[in-house]
Amino acid sequence: MISKIIRNDIRKSKLITAAITAFIFIAAVLTSLSAALIVNLFGAIDNMALKAKTPHYLQMHSGDVDMERLRRFVNMQSNIEAFQVLEFLNIEGAKIKIGDNTLASSVQDNGLSSQSRTFDFLLDLSGKVIYPSDNEIYVPLYYMKSGAAKVGDTITIYGVTFTVVGFLRDSMMNPAITASKRFLVSESDFEKIRKYGSMEYLIEFRLKDISKASALESEYLGAGLPSNGPPAITIQILILMNAITDGVMIAVLMFISVLVIAVAFLCIRFTLIAKVEDDYREIGILKAIGLRVSNIKSLYTSKYGAIAGFACVLGFLVSIAIQAPFMENIRLYMGESGRFFQGLLFGFLGAAVIFLAILLYVSGVLRRFRKISVAQAIRFGAPREKSNSARIFLLSKNRLFSANTFLGILDVLSRKKLYVTMLMVLVISTFIMIVPQNIYNTVSSRNFMTYMGIGVCDMRIDIPQTQTDNIGEKTAEIAEELARDRDVLQYTVLTNVMLDAKIGNDTLQKINVELGDHTAFPISYSSGRAPRTEAEIALSTLNAGDLGKSIGEEIILIIDGEEKRLIICGIFSDITNGGKTAKAIFKVNQGDILWTTIPVAFYDSSTTEMKVSQYKNNFPFAKVANIEEYSAQMFGSTVSAIKTASYVSIAAAIMLTVLITLLFMKMLVVKDRHTNAILKSVGFTGRDIRKQYVTRSIIVLALGVVIGTILANTIGELLGVAIISSFGASSFHFVVNPLFAYVFSPLLIALCVYIAAFLGVSDIRFLKIADYIKEE
Repeated sequence: MISKIIRNDIRKSKLITAAITAFIFIAAVLTSLSAALIVNLFGAIDNMALKAKTPHYLQMHSGDVDMERLRRFVNMQSNIEAFQVLEFLNIEGAKIKIGDNTLASSVQDNGLSSQSRTFDFLLDLSGKVIYPSDNEIYVPLYYMKSGAAKVGDTITIYGVTFTVVGFLRDSMMNPAITASKRFLVSESDFEKIRKYGSMEYLIEFRLKDISKASALESEYLGAGLPSNGPPAITIQILILMNAITDGVMIAVLMFISVLVIAVAFLCIRFTLIAKVEDDYREIGILKAIGLRVSNIKSLYTSKYGAIAGFACVLGFLVSIAIQAPFMENIRLYMGESGRFFQGLLFGFLGAAVIFLAILLYVSGVLRRFRKISVAQAIRFGAPREKSNSARIFLLSKNRLFSANTFLGILDVLSRKKLYVTMLMVLVISTFIMIVPQNIYNTVSSRNFMTYMGIGVCDMRIDIPQTQTDNIGEKTAEIAEELARDRDVLQYTVLTNVMLDAKIGNDTLQKINVELGDHTAFPISYSSGRAPRTEAEIALSTLNAGDLGKSIGEEIILIIDGEEKRLIICGIFSDITNGGKTAKAIFKVNQGDILWTTIPVAFYDSSTTEMKVSQYKNNFPFAKVANIEEYSAQMFGSTVSAIKTASYVSIAAAIMLTVLITLLFMKMLVVKDRHTNAILKSVGFTGRDIRKQYVTRSIIVLALGVVIGTILANTIGELLGVAIISSFGASSFHFVVNPLFAYVFSPLLIALCVYIAAFLGVSDIRFLKIADYIKEE
């Protein structure tokens, strides 16, 4: 019997049923897809780490390594399972020739490695450990994705010719965001080129308990072991870097799915209340003859349960079918997850959560059955919304608007609760359209790098210690050239040194400090400001967290053999070099120089490309890049993923707006058929009544877009911070594209509302006066 009632009800309200099914279906697809992608993403990372035997702790070091001292340290550590020291031969990008091109424009530290014998294996695209033959070379995936290399290409390094036979997965250096890339060659080929490059050592540890990687870092640095290189990287940071690109895209999809679920709830609430109002007398009669409220509720919950069940199952099945393109990047960089069935399970659970949430929500809305008065329901039907607007705003006193416009405005004021649903959907649609686009505009803007520890400039010159001797002299040489260059507006020299920080009474910890003028090319601080005196220092977010320091507190550094007390004046985000850095302006005479960076601004930014080429040719030992090129190489893949998600959000917003407006107008026309019959009887044409409905939709649209835009740039910014915080920025502000946010977006939503409203009220011309006046 119940199934027959459900079928009849669905047959009578095909559009309503289709719209609700569509919303639940979309929510189920996005939720199932996001859940499955998360499982597969981290499964792929774990699987790659298992096959590659990824180190749990890595310290890069330039200079001699005392192996006996390292072994003594390892013997004292019960948590260390294995350790090794690998050689990484840094090669200038200009010396790596792929076909007719070189890697002179690469901002990566490129180098050669031979295959490890114990752990930290480099894998091919099938997940197998690679052992290249002589004159064969395996290239990082990064260069395959950028189109710089393909299988069969010839690579020449210092006169030694190799053939590209494949591409490699590097569990430590896969992502673009990591600053180094390893090319794999045979041991004999490695020895041929050894004398040409600059050797750097990868000091690696595997632990019994990986949760104690940070503790090992403190003990390693406290023991004064080799650390002349970027800050140490733990397994937790490696996992984060591997997950960033696809993780941010998944986070945006989840964000959209939550908002679609909210729209589905609003749609269900609106249609359910409208249905209850239509059935008010029947409900009163059922209560009068003694039927329980729970039994009456079951008639409605069964219908929505059937719709939700069908939509969620279909959504789950579709999510499986469309996983492939979303998994493509994960499979390429990390391989198969090995968790296909776990992904299916979590995808199914995601759809099941949507189903249960719908049932609980419907049950909550139907609680109003308990408040229905039997006598009132049978005698008067559903109560009408009370409003004083009709008494205040009279058509006879209207001088500002046409009759149709006035009646449209009056209806919105008289039935505010009725229009709240459409208003909220338009707010959410505006939110869905603008927020992901704002996130994309933010991460793709030049200023975003200031939230990542990098100042805005035209050209960036990096002189790494690993690729040149006498780094101080080479830096001075470039600085003299810049001082003579009349096209240069401004430049500054920033020197990164490794210093000891005193933690507690006796413990020392290495800290990477960037010295120089930090006001020339300022970055954004999550709190505080840049150092202005030699007694101040700013810490990166990760450093401040590890050291347990905040603004105004004191830190002690060992500078030229003496203790120096510094006041922390600022906290900033940094994704470079493991994220553990500091900024200061004091001078040092001793200390290991890691690298120097020279940001440059020109009077005419259009000359940047020419100047980049000039300085590349004059100083081949340095990495010279246009700042846009630098940003694209470091963050391009993640920005691209967010761009794709922003397009998905625009499509979702358009669909939601059209469907809900069409549904709302169709139901409103049915609800108002008696009133519309009266309007027709007193002389209003079908066209007049349609104008009234369009006026109502325009009023709600204007309010919805204004509120949605305001919320997108306030609450939306907080949500954006939560999403992009996984990208490394702890604090930032949206970069809004005014043309999109304030012109294109409102016009697109307005067009959708107008078309849907026009279609929704098109049936008014077929309304027969006699049928609906006599109905009452």
